[in-house]
Amino acid sequence: MAPPPPWLAALLFLLLPALLPAVGSVSGAAAAGIFRVRRKLPAGVGGDTGANISALRAHDGRRHGRLLAAADLPLGGLGLPTDTGLYFTEIKLGTPPKRYYVQVDTGSDILWVNCISCSKCPRKSGLGLDLTFYDPKASSSGSTVSCDQGFCAATYGGKLPGCTANVPCEYSVMYGDGSSTTGFFITDALQFDQVTGDGQTQPGNATITFGCGAQQGGDLGNSNQALDGILGFGQANTSMLSQLAAAGKAKKIFAHCLDTIKGGGIFAIGNVVQPKVKTTPLVADMPHYNVNLKSIDVGGTTLQLPAHVFETGEKKGTIIDSGTTLTYLPELVFKQVMDVVFSKHRDIAFHNLQDFLCFQYSGR
Repeated sequence: MAPPPPWLAALLFLLLPALLPAVGSVSGAAAAGIFRVRRKLPAGVGGDTGANISALRAHDGRRHGRLLAAADLPLGGLGLPTDTGLYFTEIKLGTPPKRYYVQVDTGSDILWVNCISCSKCPRKSGLGLDLTFYDPKASSSGSTVSCDQGFCAATYGGKLPGCTANVPCEYSVMYGDGSSTTGFFITDALQFDQVTGDGQTQPGNATITFGCGAQQGGDLGNSNQALDGILGFGQANTSMLSQLAAAGKAKKIFAHCLDTIKGGGIFAIGNVVQPKVKTTPLVADMPHYNVNLKSIDVGGTTLQLPAHVFETGEKKGTIIDSGTTLTYLPELVFKQVMDVVFSKHRDIAFHNLQDFLCFQYSGR
């Protein structure tokens, strides 16, 4: 077995259900709106004895490499290429509404879909989905955002140099791995499932501003796991959630309720009143969704860890990320977790699985 990187080790069970309720349908959650999500990787991955754990670690490695990469992001946040995404959902844009499959990403700040004029955009998807290109001229409710409009000025912190009337407000994102997306902003109708008082759903409508991708480079032009675009649930004012909140359509709250058995689940926006969930505050002024991890208990034993281990700062801290499959801990923490586990369960035996040392346990 190859040793883990000196600064990181993987904990081979998913802690996410302890933070977010796992559900198999939308009936258990009441919120302003919901987006049903599907998982790109097979549901068995990570759960079955023959699961491809190496594929999960490789996926996470690509994901984290881009999360930490230096990138030119004038919009703030990170919109990640589809190779590093995990969940996707279906939305409808325009009048008449057309369907788009978009990657759901808590590390991205804008919604964008491929434009009909896009060059180097994938025309088919290895996921077996029918891709759709947004056509501004085909929607009666759509309009191009000009650079002298308020949204553009707010996005870039002021009026752009050389801006004149009717010049489109453009966006450009360059990623650390060389992938890129460029295009211009559009304002149009969004249709989504809105939860009613009886727990059922009905179509909800809102007007939002999103990116119309005119050119994709690098991995974004790859057909292997291609989607129509990216739906960002980031914290910036450009995100769809922020826009819905500003319009009074939903509170600026979202929850992802993920089915860890079958894969997929839902993203809910607005207050979640069912099921009852425990909450923890987010760390302010961070590019990602950071939380303050205070301590770790294993079977009632609190680990004795140095205070600095979970400090939040540049490139350090505890991040909740919808695009990561496994749970990762600093090596010091990982070792202590394992020491306590095996001090309480001396009969557990290791077996080798795809270069990982694993053990099976069925108790509580």
